Amino acid sequence: MSKRELRKYLKELNKEQLEDQLIDLYDRFKNVKEYYDFAFNPNESALIEQCRFQISKEYYPVNSRKAKLRRSVAQKWIKKLISLDADSSLLADVMFFNIEIAQTFSGEHFVRQESYFTSFYKSFDEALRYVSEKGILPEFRGRIEKIAGDAWDQQWPNRKAFEDLADMYLQ
Repeated sequence: MSKRELRKYLKELNKEQLEDQLIDLYDRFKNVKEYYDFAFNPNESALIEQCRFQISKEYYPVNSRKAKLRRSVAQKWIKKLISLDADSSLLADVMFFNIEIAQTFSGEHFVRQESYFTSFYKSFDEALRYVSEKGILPEFRGRIEKIAGDAWDQQWPNRKAFEDLADMYLQ
């Protein structure tokens, strides 16, 4: 069904039928419920804390299990924040937190997987692009410089790429 067909269908419904449709969507689909819950009660700080906790749990598990180091968990939360239209500064904070916690972990533990470093370079690139597009790059300048510096200090295999990327955005 195209948007045009959907609009035509919705125009044919009366107000009560339209309300019933929305209530049905709210009941059936978790994403719709989350969207409306967030839209009418945007408790962003609680959501950000939950994001940070879940991301940090990947590197520092609460129940002393082995760290899983899954970047996908952070990407899932970032995608969720984007879909909920969270504040751009808070979203950028989570993006940089994801990289910072990974660097903290790699500073304390030896990481062998080349893919680990490559994936966080990609995350760094996405975060820099996002803050640049939103016009909030100056707000995160210190964190950007620290991330690039930590990649160098920890001798990440792609440390030069981190430094070059940071320099490109910060000039």
